Amino acid sequence: MLEGSCLCGVVRYEVDTEASPIVHCHCQTCRKAHGTAFSSVMPVPRSAFRWTAGKEALNRFESSAGKFRNFCSKCGSQIMAERMDQPVVLLRLGCLDTEIEGNALGHIWRSDCASWYDPKQQLPEFPEGFPTK
Repeated sequence: MLEGSCLCGVVRYEVDTEASPIVHCHCQTCRKAHGTAFSSVMPVPRSAFRWTAGKEALNRFESSAGKFRNFCSKCGSQIMAERMDQPVVLLRLGCLDTEIEGNALGHIWRSDCASWYDPKQQLPEFPEGFPTK
């Protein structure tokens, strides 16, 4: 069972399935929608997905023909995307509460990526934010 929620906690969902491979999408639409370099998504069966709370707080935006991005109207968190004719929905992994193993397939739409981010660049890591000294 996978569970997720928005930033404010009003909207919640669960998916009765195991984690599937992750894809990091660098297209301009994902970058603008999420305000970041890429969006990490996981396809899950539509039949296994269900809203458990806050469905009345959901809104959606048709970002491209037939593709709807579902988000919380209170905090703005993008929760999942869907094409109504597809058997899967795309979970936005930033809203996933269940701990999963990282099983990424790869980066897509690198031809449309942010000029300021390179996933191949090795950067220092800090466990609690950037050091002040």
